[in-house]
Amino acid sequence: MAKAKTKISYVCSDCGADYTKWQGQCGECKAWNTITEFREASSTSKSVNAAINRNLNATQAGGYAGVTSNGVQRISTVQVEHAQRVSTGLSELDRVLGDGITLGSVVLISGDPGSGKTTLLTKVASVMSQSMSTLYVTAEESLSQWAKRGIERLNLNFNEANFLLSDTDSIEDIVDQCIENKVKFLIADSIQAFESNSVDGSAGGVTQVKTCAKILNRLCKQHGITLILVGQVNKNSQMAGPQTLKHIIDTAIHIEVNDASVRILRADKNRFGDTEQVGIFQMTEKGMRSVDNPSRLFLSGSEEHFEGSAISVIKDGARNLLIEIQALATEVEGEKSIRNCIGISYSRLSLITAVLKKHGGIPTYYDINISLVGGLKMADSETSTDMAVTAALLSSINSKPLPTDAVFIGELALTGELRQIPQIVPRVREALSHGKKQIFIPSVAYHSSMQQFVKGDQKIIPLKNVKELIEALQ
Repeated sequence: MAKAKTKISYVCSDCGADYTKWQGQCGECKAWNTITEFREASSTSKSVNAAINRNLNATQAGGYAGVTSNGVQRISTVQVEHAQRVSTGLSELDRVLGDGITLGSVVLISGDPGSGKTTLLTKVASVMSQSMSTLYVTAEESLSQWAKRGIERLNLNFNEANFLLSDTDSIEDIVDQCIENKVKFLIADSIQAFESNSVDGSAGGVTQVKTCAKILNRLCKQHGITLILVGQVNKNSQMAGPQTLKHIIDTAIHIEVNDASVRILRADKNRFGDTEQVGIFQMTEKGMRSVDNPSRLFLSGSEEHFEGSAISVIKDGARNLLIEIQALATEVEGEKSIRNCIGISYSRLSLITAVLKKHGGIPTYYDINISLVGGLKMADSETSTDMAVTAALLSSINSKPLPTDAVFIGELALTGELRQIPQIVPRVREALSHGKKQIFIPSVAYHSSMQQFVKGDQKIIPLKNVKELIEALQ
């Protein structure tokens, strides 16, 4: 018998990026001397193949990557099957997945330690056990630790007839358990903790991670099992392990931690939905709770009028969120002014203070602190909050609170003009739907169609430049 061919590649031990030849620096994570040779057998071991193929039904669900092919077919003979979705019991997770999880798909969830991955999936396991055979494999915790969280702290209800729990770290054992118990929903926590007897190397290594992921993927695609994999992250909070994992899975979701309680879910790959949806959760004593009205998390909620506070609307994925920006301008105590930015780009703040001084005639030689309520962080390219940052600074400098029902949406140009921003109509509509009565926007962005969302004493106020903004706030 011919010996199985071995594929040789070069893999970064830090981020898992693949290369065809050795090089000194990784092009992905920029680390030096982390690329090592990786040898991978061209086929999975016979023992694993036998375990996966055992009791395999003649009729398999098609349409997913990894399903065994029946050969070449004409397109007219291909049976098109529509993806069937079920709810996870968490509305925000359903939103990110694409209105529920697709049966037979493979989902990878990653996040920093303590971000709530296991807490979130424990709730999902509880919901799924009510309708299908569910197996949760916890290779990083003992069964006692896991049960204590699910039953005592989260107070979840599991269907004893359908729910199974395992702490094995052997991928072959998982295959046998799934087939023997006819599991339809599998949660594997985490992929870096599993080992396969078919290859050398320790758990978490590139070889083991790739092999274990491929075995689980093939098992689930051939037996119609829905799989959720938990993935660890590297020092840059990016998904750890070989990048080929992204090709194996159907959906990749990452949990961001913005402050002590807020969690944001984002999908950077989704074969069954878009990647623009964002899910927002709040970590509580009873687990992860979906936040149906996330804008309230990013507003202080105070009914008092405080100086240096302004509200804007940002677009995060497919959602429009009201956020509160707070500014504090004080006399300079040292030889040079200080600028502190939390959640706001430092370069945008520098631009805004320069424009205020040049085109608004406002002295900006102050120690300035800027922060976003709720721990939200915005990209450096975000410009829609320029007008709100300007308004908050003016309020703090003049010691004059802004109206609590005012919202500021617009970009500030170097010329002092207020510029158009993308998709401003949905942002205005969001602000009006929250009962805000004064919506300040650039004149170039205003058009009559916005008036259909105005009710009662609400009004949209178009402004041309920073001077008109200063006058409007006096």
